[in-house]
Amino acid sequence: MKGNYINSYVDLDGKIKNRNPFNKLLIILYTVFKFLFDRVFSIISIVVLIPVLIIISIAIKIDSKGPVLYKQIRTGKHGKKFNMYKFRTMVANNDVHDFSISDKYTKVGNILRKTSLDELPQIFLIATGKMSFIGPRPWIPEYYEKMNDIQRHKYDVTPGLTGLAQVMGRNNLNVFEKINYDFMYIKNYSLLQDIKIIFLTMNVLFKKTGINAGKDNIKKELNDLSKKNKSKVKHEKAKRTI
Repeated sequence: MKGNYINSYVDLDGKIKNRNPFNKLLIILYTVFKFLFDRVFSIISIVVLIPVLIIISIAIKIDSKGPVLYKQIRTGKHGKKFNMYKFRTMVANNDVHDFSISDKYTKVGNILRKTSLDELPQIFLIATGKMSFIGPRPWIPEYYEKMNDIQRHKYDVTPGLTGLAQVMGRNNLNVFEKINYDFMYIKNYSLLQDIKIIFLTMNVLFKKTGINAGKDNIKKELNDLSKKNKSKVKHEKAKRTI
C-alpha cells in the first residue's frame, strides 16, 4: 500500500488522519530541504570518512576470511526492495536465515557492532536516495510480508540510518512499539524532530544498549506480527458474520 505522508498519517489508534493545509506546506518545504541535505552531507561524509572506511576494511580482512561488506535485501519506501550494505561483522559462513544456530561474530565485528560503525557504508545509499540519515529503519522483506495494510504505512517515507524507534529503545522494544514510533515519526515529520533524534542517537551510541536484534528476536517479532494479524483477520470475519 502506497501512502502519501504529506497528505496523511496513521495515528496510534491505527486510523488514517488527513493533515491540514498549513501542515502540508511545512512538510513539503522540509522534504525539499531534507532531500538536499541528505545528498550534500552524505557526499561530504564519504570524502571525510574515506580514511576510516579504508582502515575498517583492512581490519576486517586481517581479522577473518570473507568479503569486507555484507549485503542484505531490505524494504524501502513504498515497500520497494533494495540492497543494504554494512561492514561484515560475522564469520563468512554465517547463515543469517538459519534460526537454529546463533550468529557468529568476529573480533572486529563485535567492536563494529557495539560502536555502530558497521552501518557506515549506508552513507553511499543516502547519497543515491535509497536511504536518508533519519527515518524508520529498513527491515528485511519478511516483516513487510507479514504486516497488514495499516502497518505498511511505516514505509511511507524513506528509511533512515537512525530513527525515532532506535533512540527510544532500539531492540529493547517489541515490534509493535517500533512500528508505533515510526508512525509517530511520520506524524510529526519536521526539522525539529530530526534534530532531536540526532542528539538522542549520540546518547544511545554511548549507552550501547539494545544493539543486537539477534536471530531469536527477529524470529519472535515475525511470529508476533503473523499471529496478531491473523487473529485480527479472524476477529473481523467473525464480526461480519454476526
